[in-house]
Amino acid sequence: MTGLLSLRNSDGGRDFTRFLMSYKFGIDEMMTKINILKDEFTYIHEYTPIEHVKSRLKSADSVLGKAARKGIPLTLDSIRDNIHDIAGIRITCSFIQDAYRISDLLIGQQDITLVEVKDYIAEPKPNGYRSLHLIVEVPVFMSDRVESVRVEIQIRTVAMDFWASLEHKIFYKYDKAVPAALLDELKDAADVARNLDVKMEALHDEVREHGAALRVIPSGE
Repeated sequence: MTGLLSLRNSDGGRDFTRFLMSYKFGIDEMMTKINILKDEFTYIHEYTPIEHVKSRLKSADSVLGKAARKGIPLTLDSIRDNIHDIAGIRITCSFIQDAYRISDLLIGQQDITLVEVKDYIAEPKPNGYRSLHLIVEVPVFMSDRVESVRVEIQIRTVAMDFWASLEHKIFYKYDKAVPAALLDELKDAADVARNLDVKMEALHDEVREHGAALRVIPSGE
């Protein structure tokens, strides 16, 4: 309680507000990088692997609540070291290979440091959840210092995103006490989404190969 009060009082409150602002700026930095990639692919390449991008910043109450639930000391340093999803970005793409391509392009940039990767596409969660999770650090240039801010990036296909959105709504509606039969149906739906991703990617590759063959055939033949 003492730590919570210290973060809520006048001086601590200002520090905590600035602390959260650094994460907002971290999102801004990463969104700029992602939008540059998206625009480059749109104008230069055949298509862009990035369909949609969303970002979110945890509220002060959400951050403090998570710290309390996890038993994390209520200090800025402890919260910074132990809570890595204060700043979050979700990238939705069309195909599975695009998720890995986007990941490689982002972590290949010189000022981005990869902290952690969890590949739930290659190894889905038991409930069928599939996505590629990255924790990265990006430098944020403040007025008096440079902050290394951690941002969680989730990269998934449209099918994965649709399933995850539905699963979240169902768990919210049932207050996490979802009937077993419905959980089984969700798992079946996850398998259907996976099969759809695999099928659509195979069709995409076939079309690309066909297009490449057309480009090398001399005109008139």
